[in-house]
Amino acid sequence: MRLLILHRTRYRYSMPVKESFNEVHLMPFSNEHQTCDHFELRLDPVVPVRRYQDFYLNWVHHFEVTLQHQALSIESEARVTTSLANWLDLAATPAPLSRAPSLVRLERCFDYLQASEFVEIDPAVWRMALDATAGIPDFWQAAQALSRFVHAHLRYLPLATHAKTHMRDALAARAGVCQDFAHILIGMCRAVQIPALYVSGYLCTPGAQASHAWVEVFVPDVGWRGLDPTHACQPDERYVKLAVGRDYADVPPVQGHYKGVTQRTMEVDVRVEEIVG
Repeated sequence: MRLLILHRTRYRYSMPVKESFNEVHLMPFSNEHQTCDHFELRLDPVVPVRRYQDFYLNWVHHFEVTLQHQALSIESEARVTTSLANWLDLAATPAPLSRAPSLVRLERCFDYLQASEFVEIDPAVWRMALDATAGIPDFWQAAQALSRFVHAHLRYLPLATHAKTHMRDALAARAGVCQDFAHILIGMCRAVQIPALYVSGYLCTPGAQASHAWVEVFVPDVGWRGLDPTHACQPDERYVKLAVGRDYADVPPVQGHYKGVTQRTMEVDVRVEEIVG
């Protein structure tokens, strides 16, 4: 698929502010499943933009607005080509869960087996994960069972949570948005020693007006493979990956700080559509 993604964030302040320093995770990955054909970042006020790749190899753009301003607009435009050409048949490459304890010694897995800012690994989560995977000896099958459990256990409820909601609070409420579904699945996977990371991105669906989040789990001898507990499916060519991390705290689309008043408004508009022709 060829997809067009527009992501706009607008801040308005009650009084002029200054010394605004910002980082954004808005440029999609290019990998075996997707290619970022075009990316443009537009700012108002117009200031120089720099970029780098972080510890998780995400593209991070950063900029500063030192002069006084009463509004800030951050707009990204990306064109991405996605494909399913390189997905493997995981059923043909089983990996026993008995190998799980050894993965903590792998550098690419260690961070994704620990608790993190929004993800907790406590006895209650461990017990829940054990019950959901009872009798399943295979990595991938166990991860799928956990994803199905989260999908069935939580109710998707917009505005039930916010960007800083911890997984324990979403679990207690048994409701949340895609970010909460992802955090809970990550916590349950890590509790039974399945490495799991957070994916920030987009999903092209009719009327798509928001960013999306899902999970990737590590399968020995295969690598990282995606699961979307919100929709109880595996990501396909409709999904676009922006950034990965331990949880949302590592990959917010837009974050920053400034000097000035605390009274402000924020508007976010997202549009994801297929390019036809």
